[in-house]
Amino acid sequence: MLEQIARQQDIVEIAPQGSVPKAAALAHVAEQYGYMYGMAYRTGFKNSLIQVRMYRDPRPDARIREAAAITAHPRAGNGGTVPGLKQGSLKPLPEAAGAVAVLKDLVTFDVMALYVADRSQRLLVYLACAVLTVLMFIDNRSPVEAVASGGTVALLCTVAFKVGTVRRRMITQRLTDAGFLAVRDEQGGQRFLRPGQQLPDHTNRPTA
Repeated sequence: MLEQIARQQDIVEIAPQGSVPKAAALAHVAEQYGYMYGMAYRTGFKNSLIQVRMYRDPRPDARIREAAAITAHPRAGNGGTVPGLKQGSLKPLPEAAGAVAVLKDLVTFDVMALYVADRSQRLLVYLACAVLTVLMFIDNRSPVEAVASGGTVALLCTVAFKVGTVRRRMITQRLTDAGFLAVRDEQGGQRFLRPGQQLPDHTNRPTA
C-alpha cells in the first residue's frame, strides 16, 4: 500500500484483509497520506477477505495532511513508524482510535451490502427455497421433511436480511451523528461523505 501511495496513484487498493479492524486501520494510514475512503467489498475464497479502495483526495487540506505524514514518518515502510498505528502492528494509537472506529463503520456498512437484499432479490431467494422444497419432494423425501427443510432455509435467509438491515441502519445513524452526509453513487448505492467531500470518479463496484 505504501508503495502505491509513494507513486501518488489516484487509486490505492489495500491488500485484502481478513477482518474489518485491519482493513480500517490501513485505510486510516492511507487517509493520513492524502487519500479518502472510497469503498469496501468482499473478495477471495468464499468472500472471506475484505478489499478496501482509497482515492486520492483533491482537497488542499489533504495535501497538508500528506506533507505532515511524510515529515513525521520518514521511514514508513522501511521499519519505521506509520501514522496512527503502533509500530509493527495494525493496532491504532489512542489518538487515532476514534478515526479508525469511523472507518470500521464505513467498511462494515459496505461489506454488509452482501447480506441486504431488495424486494426482487428476496423474491428470488424465496423462490429458490420453494424450488429446493420441490426437488427434495421429487427425491422421494417425505413431504414433512421437504417442507421443513425449505422453510428452515427461508427462515435463516429472512433473519440474515433483517439483521443486515438493522445493523446498517444503526451504522447510518452513527455516521450521520458524526457529521457524514448520506448520498447515492451512480449505481444507486448509499455512500457517506464528510462535509466538503465529493464522490470520487470511477466508483463502480468491482464484480466477482
